[in-house]
Amino acid sequence: MKKTTIYFAYFFFLATLFSCQPRLETGEWNTIFNGENLDGWKKAGENQESITVEDGMIKCAGERSHLFYNGDLKNFEFEAEVKAMEHSNSGIFIHTEYQKEGWPANGYEIQVNNTYRGSETNPERRKTGSIYNIRNVYFPLAGDGEWFTMRIKAVENKVEIFVNDIKVNEYVEPENPWRWEGGESCKLSHGTFALQAHDPGSTTYYRNIRVKPLLEGEKTEPEVDKEWDTLITKLMKAGFPFIDFHVHLKGGLTVNEVVANSQKLGINYGIAPNCGLHFPVTNDSTLFEYINDVKNSPTFKGMQAEGREWITLFSSEAVAKFDYVFTDAMTFTDYKGRRTRIWIPEEVWVDDKQQFMEQLVGKIESIFSQEPVDIYVNPTVLPAEIMDEYEDLWTEERMKRVIKVLADNNVALEINARYKVPSAKMIKMAKEAGLKFSFGTNNTGRDLGELEYCLQMIEECKLTPNDMFEIKPDAKKPINVKGLPDKITG
Repeated sequence: MKKTTIYFAYFFFLATLFSCQPRLETGEWNTIFNGENLDGWKKAGENQESITVEDGMIKCAGERSHLFYNGDLKNFEFEAEVKAMEHSNSGIFIHTEYQKEGWPANGYEIQVNNTYRGSETNPERRKTGSIYNIRNVYFPLAGDGEWFTMRIKAVENKVEIFVNDIKVNEYVEPENPWRWEGGESCKLSHGTFALQAHDPGSTTYYRNIRVKPLLEGEKTEPEVDKEWDTLITKLMKAGFPFIDFHVHLKGGLTVNEVVANSQKLGINYGIAPNCGLHFPVTNDSTLFEYINDVKNSPTFKGMQAEGREWITLFSSEAVAKFDYVFTDAMTFTDYKGRRTRIWIPEEVWVDDKQQFMEQLVGKIESIFSQEPVDIYVNPTVLPAEIMDEYEDLWTEERMKRVIKVLADNNVALEINARYKVPSAKMIKMAKEAGLKFSFGTNNTGRDLGELEYCLQMIEECKLTPNDMFEIKPDAKKPINVKGLPDKITG
C-alpha cells in the first residue's frame, strides 16, 4: 500500500510538471508570448512590478527582476523583436533555470545594450549580441528606440547570435571550459529562457517571441585550442575590450573573412581604408562608397588618414561618418623639402641620425597637435636602416615629448602587433601619463595574427580595461571638436 502511494505521488508529480510545459512542435516556429498576458511565463520573486505587459509587448523596466519561460530546451532557435531605449541594459538568458532572486547563475546571457556606456567607475562596454563574459561584442548593429530582431541558435556546444539576420557572434564551447569562481554553471546544457529587467534607468521591450525546437545534433569541433579559449574568456570576464582597430582589406582579404576570424578567435575588429593622396580612397565620393560597402558588417569602421595631404581631400562631414580616425607620422616632408615615406627605403633620407630623430619628433608634435585624429598608429617606427638602434634613438626625453602631445590632444597610442612598438618602457610611461591605448595589426595580407605583442604588453605593462581607447560619441569626435586644419601639418 505504501509503495503504491509513493508511485502514485511520483507519477502525479510528473504529470503536473509536464502539463505546465506548453507543447512545442520540433522544427517549427512556436509563439511563446501571446501579447496579452504572461501565461506560460513566471516572474522572479523580486521586484515583480519591473516586468509588465503593455500594448502587446513585454516591458522590462525597473529594479532587477527576471521573467522565466515555463519550458526546457537544449537545441533550438529563439527569436524576438526587441526595442532598447536610451540607457537600456537588458539581456536574454538561455539554458537557465528559475531563480526567485539574483542574477541567473545557469547558462548564458545574451546582452541587449546598444549604446549604454555605464559610468566611469563601472563602464559597460559589452554590446548587443555579446555572450556576456564569454565572448563580448563591442560594436552594436542596432540603435536605441528602434525595433530589431534578435535570433539565438544553440545546437549542442555551439551558439550563434544574429541581429537583424546578420551573425554578430559565435562561440563553440570546448569540453570542460575554464570558468571563474562562481561562474561554473555559465555553460551550454539545457534549460529555459529568461528576460531581464536590469535597473530603474533601463527600459527594454520584447514582442513576437517565438522558438523553434531542434533535433539532437552533432557537436562542433572548436577551431581554437583550450589555452586560447581560456585566455580570451579571462579577458572577456574582465571586460577587457580586445579589439584590433587597425585592419585593412589587403591581399584579397574580405570583410566576411574578417568577421569569420573575429567569431573564431573572439577578437573584435575595426576595418579601415587607406585614405589619402595616391591611395584607394581619395575624395568624399570614394569614401562614401567604401562606407556603404561595409556598413552592415559587425565591425567598427575606421579611417586611416594617409600622408599630410589628407586634410585637403575630404570634408569634415565625410570624415565624421567614421567611428574613429587614425594616422601615423611615417609620411612627411623633410627639412630639405623631400617627401619622406619611412617604410620605403628609397624614399627616406637619414643624413644624420640625431638630426633625423629631432625632425621626426617635431613632425609628430606638429601632426598630433593639429590633425583631428583619435589614434597615433605605427607609433615610433623608424626607417629600416636605423630600426635596430630603436632603444638608443628613442631617448626618454623624446618619448616624453611624444606622450605629452598625445595627452594634450586626447589621442590614443596604438600598440602595434606587426612592428612590435612602442617599447614596454614607453607604454608604461604613457600609462602613467594617463594615455589610452588601442591594439592594431596593420596587416599587409590576409593573415591577421593573434595580437601576440599586444597580449604580451597587457601582461608586462599591467594594462586594464580602463586603459583602453573607446569610440567617442559624435559630439566628442576630434573632427567635430577641432575641425580640419587650415594648412598641411608636416
